[in-house]
Amino acid sequence: MSKLPVAYKFLDLSDYGRPGARLIANSLKETWVTPIHITSWFIVSGLLAIFCILMQFYAAAAFFLILKSILDAADGELSRLKNTPSYIGRYYDSIADILLNFLFFLAFWHITDGKIGYMLLAFIGVQLQGTLYNYYYVILRNTVNGDATSRIFEDVAPIAMKGEKQSTVNKFYKVYDLLYISFDKTIYYLDRNAMNSEPFPPMVYDHAFNFWFGLSVTNHGYHVGTTFRSLCHPIFHWLFLVDFGFCSHPENHFENFLILPNSLLQELKCRLP
Repeated sequence: MSKLPVAYKFLDLSDYGRPGARLIANSLKETWVTPIHITSWFIVSGLLAIFCILMQFYAAAAFFLILKSILDAADGELSRLKNTPSYIGRYYDSIADILLNFLFFLAFWHITDGKIGYMLLAFIGVQLQGTLYNYYYVILRNTVNGDATSRIFEDVAPIAMKGEKQSTVNKFYKVYDLLYISFDKTIYYLDRNAMNSEPFPPMVYDHAFNFWFGLSVTNHGYHVGTTFRSLCHPIFHWLFLVDFGFCSHPENHFENFLILPNSLLQELKCRLP
């Protein structure tokens, strides 16, 4: 089930796991399995991917990363199929996302002997990129009467939905707010008037070019796209962490990974400054 009305659906190139997610959700619709169970499964899949990265089993890591992405979409699909929206599930999912992302970068830093400062900058950049997309996507969903579980402003704990305890929602909200508030406020202050914009016409949305090549297309405050990062990451990490001759400095893969977007614009050369 889509988060948007039919008239505003768009082709999200990063949502490659959606068909698999729908198969999983449909198969579990009449079972005891809840969306929170699936969220827990995607956490396990992410941890297995991190373990494989640390053990240098990069093909296995790619498999578990892609599985994680599919399960990450399946929990929301199941929630909509069962008509069981949940703020607890929404916060649980988001908290798991950011913590796993940080652990992934820690794993890359560990196996590459890179500088921790570069790792932290990469993590902050990825989180800001994701927050940027989510900011405009949530505005769009709320503007056109789409899925409203996510809110444009997460400044106070929401009123618990049916079947939820307010005290539990409050606890999850506090953790979510602690982890995301700096990213949310940064993007909000960059474009405070986005809510007053007209919805962007349906099209192919692709934020991959913004992340990998530094390009950005906007119109009426709506950023064009999301990212391939959940699909590209396992592929690129496998290629760059294993010495396939892409980099001229194999002892500095982490720094090379960070400057790769600029290098691709210069005949795909990967060289340190």
